Amino acid sequence: MLSSGALGPAAAAGAAAACAPLPGGLNPIWLAQSKLRRRRFDEAIEICSAALAAKPYDQAAWYLKARALTLKNWLDDSEIEEEGIGDALLEEAGTAQVARPGTSLARPSGGANAPSSSGGGSSSPAVRPVSHAGRPLTGFARPGTSTRPGTGARPGTTGGAAAVQAALRGGGKPGTARPVTSSGRFVRLGTASLASEPGGPFINAGRLDLRKYAARPNLARVLCDYLLHVDNDARRALELAAAATQAAGFEDWWWKARLGEAYGRLGLLRDAAQQLASSLRNQDMVSTALALGRVHQRLDQPAAALALYADAAARQPWEPGLLLAAARVKDAMGQGEEALGLYQQVLAMDASSVEAIACLGAHHFYSDQPELALRHFRRLLQMGVASAELWANVGLACFAAGQYDLALPAMERALAAADDGAAPEVWYNVGQIATGIGDTSWAAQCFRLAVSLDPTHAEAWNNLAVLEARRGSEARARAYLRTARAAGPGAYEAHFNAALLAWRRGELQEAWGAVNAGLAAFGAHPEGLELRRLIRAQLTAL
Repeated sequence: MLSSGALGPAAAAGAAAACAPLPGGLNPIWLAQSKLRRRRFDEAIEICSAALAAKPYDQAAWYLKARALTLKNWLDDSEIEEEGIGDALLEEAGTAQVARPGTSLARPSGGANAPSSSGGGSSSPAVRPVSHAGRPLTGFARPGTSTRPGTGARPGTTGGAAAVQAALRGGGKPGTARPVTSSGRFVRLGTASLASEPGGPFINAGRLDLRKYAARPNLARVLCDYLLHVDNDARRALELAAAATQAAGFEDWWWKARLGEAYGRLGLLRDAAQQLASSLRNQDMVSTALALGRVHQRLDQPAAALALYADAAARQPWEPGLLLAAARVKDAMGQGEEALGLYQQVLAMDASSVEAIACLGAHHFYSDQPELALRHFRRLLQMGVASAELWANVGLACFAAGQYDLALPAMERALAAADDGAAPEVWYNVGQIATGIGDTSWAAQCFRLAVSLDPTHAEAWNNLAVLEARRGSEARARAYLRTARAAGPGAYEAHFNAALLAWRRGELQEAWGAVNAGLAAFGAHPEGLELRRLIRAQLTAL
């Protein structure tokens, strides 16, 4: 029997009244198991709650409800987790290390100071970095305009002090700011999941004797997953996994994998890597290899992650997840062509891979092949992927392909599907279309809507400054450029435009500082290099 501490007050909350009567003679546990197998989690939880209300110590009902809650709240953590300021400043992996070009995600081989290459995707901030459908954040900006002041695409991520400033400001987009504590997303999701249980949590982990449960592997496994994915209590999960690993004689790969996951949630990355590597030696599992690769990425060891994925792919040649993980690392390191080859291999294995299709569409879009990009994006729509980002990509691809009658309806669909985080990006891209057709009044209105929704949208401020400069309002243009430079230190075009205006006014010292700030963000910017040469020549002539 389960101990009385295993069940919280919600177990006897009277869920039987809410559950519809079962057909005569039908076993509720069997029905709950059938619902769980068909991934109808809410119905399975309802049936198990009714069974527990009548019999609080029914182990089968407890097991099925815990499993259904876990699967309902399970997060797809197949990618490296984004880090908060606590991770960036206090993580032991970030101390006493110097980023080396080509071997670090902090300074990829094709980073901001590298010349742009066709098809590289993320190798240059002159074009927007590849946004993978299935994990997209923003739509694409129109390519081929970033070399003209004020119409450039949004740059890639900014590092160093810019990342710290963005974290201190609270994230940037309304409604998406992460707290400044480590594992903030898990903490917030855990609070929401507990609040959804009427009467309190289903399992009161604080009252459990974890060592007793560690000796009962069947119950301990589902309890550990519940603690990790529903309660988000990594400390209690770590305690349970450690006791169960000891009870299993340190030979059970599953418990070692959960130890590694708990250590990773707590930020103890070296311990997580050790446990996951030991689990992988005991049992060759794709999920364990992916988890260990994520830990290597958080330790800023992309070469180790790539080697791990290559070894695992040699043992599991038909597993596309390993190739996808390696492609993400290649993309993050600025090796766009190699990432593209991996995405093509993924599609050869799985023709319905959303991420691979989206990345190939992005590659063709930035390679001035909008018709091919549109074919990939339409394929995603046929598969049922209808997000605001995808509709924005379809609209921009239609516009670049000359299909103007389809571009604006797609943007309308994007605006209808956009939330507070995506709406500024969609309005920014609509402004790009308006700029492309020469309607500057409409473009200015779109950019104003973008900055009203996201005051830190540096590129929209920059484009507003350019439009004001074209109208002859240079004072307002300078004010907008100051806002753009403060909002996005990595927005190199705002620095360049500010330097250009200062140079035209004869303020060489101000122009010199602004152009150097722009080249620090993108060292291969040709117009910036030329302007710096002209300013240096005038300064030396004085």
